[in-house]
Amino acid sequence: MDGFGFANKRILYSNMISGYVKVGDLDSVSDVILHSLKGGDCSFGEETFCEIVKGFIESKSVKSLATLITEAQRLESESIDIDRSVGFGIINACVNLGFSDKAHSVLEEMIAQGEEGSVGLGVYLPILKAYSKEYKTAEATQLVTEISSSGLQLDVEIYNALIEASMTNQDFISAFTLFRDMREARAVDLKGSYLTIMTGLLENQRPELMAAFLDEVVEDPRVEVNSHDWNSIIHAFCKSGRLEDARRTFRRMVFLRYEPNNQTYLSLINGYVSGEKYFNVLLLWNEVKGKVSCVDAEKRSKLDHGLVDAFLYALVKGGFFDAAMQVVEKSQEMKIFVDKWRYKQAFMETHKKLRLPKLRKRNYKKMESLVAFKNWAGLST
Repeated sequence: MDGFGFANKRILYSNMISGYVKVGDLDSVSDVILHSLKGGDCSFGEETFCEIVKGFIESKSVKSLATLITEAQRLESESIDIDRSVGFGIINACVNLGFSDKAHSVLEEMIAQGEEGSVGLGVYLPILKAYSKEYKTAEATQLVTEISSSGLQLDVEIYNALIEASMTNQDFISAFTLFRDMREARAVDLKGSYLTIMTGLLENQRPELMAAFLDEVVEDPRVEVNSHDWNSIIHAFCKSGRLEDARRTFRRMVFLRYEPNNQTYLSLINGYVSGEKYFNVLLLWNEVKGKVSCVDAEKRSKLDHGLVDAFLYALVKGGFFDAAMQVVEKSQEMKIFVDKWRYKQAFMETHKKLRLPKLRKRNYKKMESLVAFKNWAGLST
C-alpha cells in the first residue's frame, strides 16, 4: 500500500469507494468493502457510509444494499462492536440522511432474502433510535417483537428509552408490550421502566391502567412494589370519584400483604366524604381502631393529627357519634391535639335540627353518644 502513497488502508479504501460511487459502479463499491473486511481493515467513517448510502439509494438499489450488509455480516467477527459493523454504519447513515423509510426497506429486503435469523443488532438499532426520536412508538414496538423473535436481545437502556417515548406519546399499549418483552428477555433491571410507566399513568390520570399493570408485575421480584404505589392508585381513583374501584384496590393491597398507612386511609376518607359515603368511613374506622388498639406493640398502628382530623370530621358529618368519641378517646391517649371548633361547625352544618327527645325514642345508645359528643365539643344540649 505504501507504493500508492497511502500508509493507512482505510484512507485508500475510502477514496476508492468515493470514486466508484461517483461513476455509479456499485458492484465495485461492494467488492472494496468486502475485501477490506477480509483483510481486517474495515473501519470506515460516517462520511464514507453516507456516500455509500446516497449512491445505492439514488440508483434505487435497496436490494443490493441489503445483500451487501448480509455478506458483510458473514465476514465480520462475532465480537465486533455493534456500532463498528457495516450494517450499523449503512443503516445509521440512512437514518441520518433522512432515509428512515429506506432503512426499514433494507431490513425488510434482508428478511425477504431469508436472512432474518442473521440480521444483526447493528441493523436494528439505528431504526429503533429513529422511531424513538420521532415518537413512532407502535412501529418501534413491532420491531422489538421481531428482534426478540429472532433471538437477539436488546440492552436495558434501549428498552428504557422506548418505554419513555411511548409514555410521552401516551401510547400505553406499546409501553406495556415493551415492558412485557423486557421481562420475558430476563432483563435484570426493571426499576427504571416500571417507575416511568407508573408515573406516566398517574400524570395522565389512568388509575385503572395503573391497577392492571401493578397486578401484572406485583409478583416479579425484579420490580420493587411498595405501599406508595398502591396509595397512588387509590388516591387517583378517589380523586376521580371512582370509590368502588378505590375500595377494590385497597382490598387487593391488603390481600397481597402490603401494609396500608395513614396516607392510604386519608385518601379513602377524603374520597368517601366527597361522595357522602359516611358509612364506609365508619367501616374503615373499625378496621383502623383494631390496629391502633393491637396488644402487640410491634403491630400496633399510630394515628397522627391529619388522620384524627379526617376521621372525626367524616364521622360527625355522618352522624356516627359513638365512633367519633372513640376517635377522641384515642387522640387523647396518644396526646394528639384536636381543634373542637371544626367539628362544632360540621355538626351545625349537618345536624342542627337533630332533637334529643325524638332521638331518645328511636335509639337510646345513639342519644348517649350524641350527648357525649356535644358535651365534649362544648355544644349546648
